[in-house]
Amino acid sequence: MRAIIPVAGIGSRLRPHTFTTPKVLLNVAGKPILAHIIESLMNLNINKATIITGYMGDRVMDFVYKKYPSLDVRFVHQEETLGLGHAIWTARKTFANEPLLIILGDTIFDVDLNFIWNADKNSLGIKYVEDPRRFGVVVKNDQGIVTKLVEKPEQLVSNSAIVGLYFIKNSESLALALENLIDNNIKTRGEFQLTDALQLMIDNGQKFDTFDVEGWYDCGKPETLLATNNFLLEKIQNNLNLSGSVMIPPSYVSPLATVENSIIGPYASVADEAIVKDSIVKNSIVSFGATVSNSLLDESIIGNDAFVKGMFQKLNVGNSSSIDYTRD
Repeated sequence: MRAIIPVAGIGSRLRPHTFTTPKVLLNVAGKPILAHIIESLMNLNINKATIITGYMGDRVMDFVYKKYPSLDVRFVHQEETLGLGHAIWTARKTFANEPLLIILGDTIFDVDLNFIWNADKNSLGIKYVEDPRRFGVVVKNDQGIVTKLVEKPEQLVSNSAIVGLYFIKNSESLALALENLIDNNIKTRGEFQLTDALQLMIDNGQKFDTFDVEGWYDCGKPETLLATNNFLLEKIQNNLNLSGSVMIPPSYVSPLATVENSIIGPYASVADEAIVKDSIVKNSIVSFGATVSNSLLDESIIGNDAFVKGMFQKLNVGNSSSIDYTRD
């Protein structure tokens, strides 16, 4: 089995952080989003992956090669972001009639996927949503088999949203459907949609069922990145002893971080090589190599190698920035 992870998006809603860091390498609960995804796959015994890169793809490659040398990984570059269907089509030569697990690179899931090893058909992760107009949705018959997929419906046809987790039993059928889209320039809302390819598979007799995904955590905006950080912190047991400081759970402080005379938490994460001194940090992310001093931070995201001093407010500070309110 092979995982397909599209990570080519620019992440414009997460600027200024994504001016210098690919979205999937932003920090949540002490490590990059992509690290959480890869480790969940490896825990599932999926050790082959195709990662579809775009914006700052070399940074993603360097991270994966250095952090996960045992992962059998292939990288494919998507020259133009023409939709999720186009991204998977770009990766078609990396899979050959093997089952696939497609998982979006900016979303973290809390779901038991062990069923895929014995699944006899394709399956889509779904979640009930009140307003499905922003999503692809599924329509099922009385036997629970998917009969129709609709991308961002204007009229209500289903409240079962596709959440970005796809198990494809027959990858050859998917490759043929994607070729059909590209060859015939079949687009929806100006893009090649994966849902359109899946609908072609259904029309050609492929069976799809669904599985519920209650834990679905988007990392696409600052507020959702912080919410995902909070969710992951609740699952982490971090018993690091902070001499001279206090950690209020759920929180995470890397053993490689420095914390002095500070209160960390609740819902705060401090990454490798970060420094926090004489500060209170809660509901916040302090990323790799950042320094926070004489500050009170709440609902803040401090980028890699940023420097913050004398702040008593909400901050969204990009990499290598410097903010010092103690100077004249």
